[in-house]
Amino acid sequence: QVQLVESGGGSVQTGGSLRLSCAASGHSDSSYCMAWFRQAPGKGREGVAIIDGEGATLYADSVKGRFTISREAAKNTLYLQMNSLKPEDTAMYYCAASSLRVCTMVYALFPYWGQGTQVTVSS
Repeated sequence: QVQLVESGGGSVQTGGSLRLSCAASGHSDSSYCMAWFRQAPGKGREGVAIIDGEGATLYADSVKGRFTISREAAKNTLYLQMNSLKPEDTAMYYCAASSLRVCTMVYALFPYWGQGTQVTVSS
């Protein structure tokens, strides 16, 4: 089992920045595929960014150039640096983990999820 706990959400104005953290515990290691998803009210869960065990990353087009996903193996922690935030970035943000070798932005492939952290961007 893998436990994930997100933190760092909050309320900011347009153009502001936030850094989300996701602390992993249990049977997880740096080889896991890790991801950030988000879900806005009334919408489906959307992949934001993923990072595989070798550090390769992939971003949704909507956040490319503004968000950066990273991981710190020593702390078993995943991060999402979010810059130039827009009102459309408002959502609950979830951290997810998978031991599968295939690392893609498909939420059904991730068995482990955190409880989420709210990000609200006001105009």
